[in-house]
Parts: sequence; C-alpha cells; structure tokens
Amino acid sequence: MTGKVKVSIVVGSGSDTELSERAAQILEDFGVPYEVKVLSAHRQPGELEAYIKTCEAEVFIAIAGLAAHLPGFIASRTLKPVIGVPREVKLGGLDSLLSIVQMPRGVPVATVGIDNAENAALLAIRILALKDEELAAKLVERH
Repeated sequence: MTGKVKVSIVVGSGSDTELSERAAQILEDFGVPYEVKVLSAHRQPGELEAYIKTCEAEVFIAIAGLAAHLPGFIASRTLKPVIGVPREVKLGGLDSLLSIVQMPRGVPVATVGIDNAENAALLAIRILALKDEELAAKLVERH
C-alpha cells in the first residue's frame, strides 16, 4: 500500500505469512497503509528491537505461535498499541493464546482469537478510526 504506514504486521517466521495475508487483505479493503515484516523475537532480537524503534506505524499486529513471545517483546519496547494473534501450531493454539494474553502488568497486549488475523486488522482499524473520521465512516458502512 502507498502512503505513510499506519499498521505494521510482524510475524516471527515465514510460516506465519498466511495469517499476515489475511490481516493485510482487511487493511487493503479499508485503504489502510501497512507493511509486513518477518522478524523473530528469538532469532533476531536486535533487528526486531531496531525495527520497533524506527517504525512509523501507529499500531502493531504481531502474529506468533508456540511460545508466542513476539507480541510481548514488541509491547515491552513501545507505547503504541500491540495486537497479538495467537497461531495454532500445537496444543490447538492454547499455548500461543496463553502466552499472549497473560502478559505481566504494565505490558498490555490486546489479544484476538486463535488464527483470527482478520479481527486483529479490524481492531487496528478501530484504533486508527478514533482519529480518522473517514476511516470511522468506512467502519460504520461495513458494520
């Protein structure tokens, strides 16, 4: 998408791209500029931290499976809203869900349902719509 990036979709590995594409489609439908980054909290912590510090996006969507540290890693390094999408890899996705939803006090991460990247995108749009009347109107029209 063209324009200033409003939403950053971060995935921990290439295997998460199907979910990132589902979120991206919703953002495209609403005309919200976004970017997708593949950066692992475990394998690339330095690169991820540098990206978080320089990212202009207003909202992060972090898609992660298994231990699912990605959303919390991002939330611990920014004041911007972070939406975690737990990915079903093992245990029906409950491991990922619990890792994301049970963040310690002071490190908030909004969490959507397992594999529900579409809701993450819609939540990001609702957050952006608080300051964007045109986007709010699109939400009302779709609802």
